[in-house]
Amino acid sequence: MSGLNFTLLAGDAAEKEAQRWYAVNDGVMGGESSSGFRVAEGEGRFVGSTSLANGGGFASIRREPAAFESSLTGAGGVAMRVHGDGRTYQLRLKSRALDDGSAYRVAFTPKADEWQTWRFAWSEFEAVRRGKRLDAAPPLAPGDIYQLGLLIADRRAGAFCLRLGHIAAIA
Repeated sequence: MSGLNFTLLAGDAAEKEAQRWYAVNDGVMGGESSSGFRVAEGEGRFVGSTSLANGGGFASIRREPAAFESSLTGAGGVAMRVHGDGRTYQLRLKSRALDDGSAYRVAFTPKADEWQTWRFAWSEFEAVRRGKRLDAAPPLAPGDIYQLGLLIADRRAGAFCLRLGHIAAIA
């Protein structure tokens, strides 16, 4: 199982992984949500706060491409071990098959205060642009994936924290 195993990261490796992630929040359209990513205590953490002010309500992080994305070629899907807070998140994958403003997404709602493993087949992902489904988009092809990200846009204001143990390709 190849992927990102945050439990194995410490020191400089943890810092380098954290630097690969960057935030894209609703501030791009006047909103006031905030987010970030860090690696601490053997886990990745997508943390922040969503605000519904000024028509906002979403926060996201994206990971700079690296060898992990190329390891998805030939896989049947992706698995994530997460510790949630009861809010709904999206795993988002950027693909060369779509324009830059679009992505493939799958939503999941991990239980609060419990570690869970979520598995998603490629067929579960739907193509979207600004939250609208793209019905004419081709199915997700793992060889076209060049970026992954996480997004929260559950129309709720307040703090959030999604903890990650690993993200990995599955057969």
